[in-house]
Amino acid sequence: MSRDARWQALLELLVDRGRLDVDEAATELGVSAATIRRDFDQLAEQQMLVRTRGGAVVHGVSYELPLRYKTARQASEKQRIAKAVADSITPGEAVGLTGGTTTTEVARALALRPELATGSPALTVVTNALNIANELAVRPQFKIVVTGGVARPQSYELTGPLAGGVLGQITMDVAVLGVGAFDVAHGATAHDEDEAAINRLLCESATRVVVAADATKLGRRAFARICETGRVDTLVTDTAVPADMAARFVDAGVSVVTA
Repeated sequence: MSRDARWQALLELLVDRGRLDVDEAATELGVSAATIRRDFDQLAEQQMLVRTRGGAVVHGVSYELPLRYKTARQASEKQRIAKAVADSITPGEAVGLTGGTTTTEVARALALRPELATGSPALTVVTNALNIANELAVRPQFKIVVTGGVARPQSYELTGPLAGGVLGQITMDVAVLGVGAFDVAHGATAHDEDEAAINRLLCESATRVVVAADATKLGRRAFARICETGRVDTLVTDTAVPADMAARFVDAGVSVVTA
């Protein structure tokens, strides 16, 4: 197992459990305790975890894995969700995409739609995510609008007043939100308040709002609110969503699509 794969596995275990002991992690990953101690020390230096005596714990409520460590989590579910979102987009629309692994998959799914291969442009994509802009900018069928702002290394998103200045001047047909969590009572939320503020502006600029989130993010809340549940028109999630939870979203006025 490579170091990057090992680090990803360690961070995912930490997110799931909140705390890991050195010996426990070494057994799980099939490596020596000395290797895990070095990994914990190096990850602590990057402020990815908090080192404790004999192990490590995650940070507080705003803890968030950087994007490069999240790409493999719920991968097949995110790809199915992304295709369902992409299939709902009409050629010629202006689409806002926030940053995140699921919205990155939405961008890739849009690029694969044959009916969007022609046009001038076939689609306008507004995003504050550098990685999404980078993937779509080489495709002539898309008009790419990128906000300004300060880049967040965790998610490759641009945030701050410069990003808000651009979003205040445009309108969109649909905003597709990647979220940290989505709950009927608390709405759509993110781990970072600056990220949530820009996502909120995307919502305010769009005619309809779509939340793209796998079932592990539902019924939970993160640190900063993006928008209330009533502002969301459609939730696209995977088939693991509990029936009673889906029903609560429907009762709140949100159309639920499973993929």
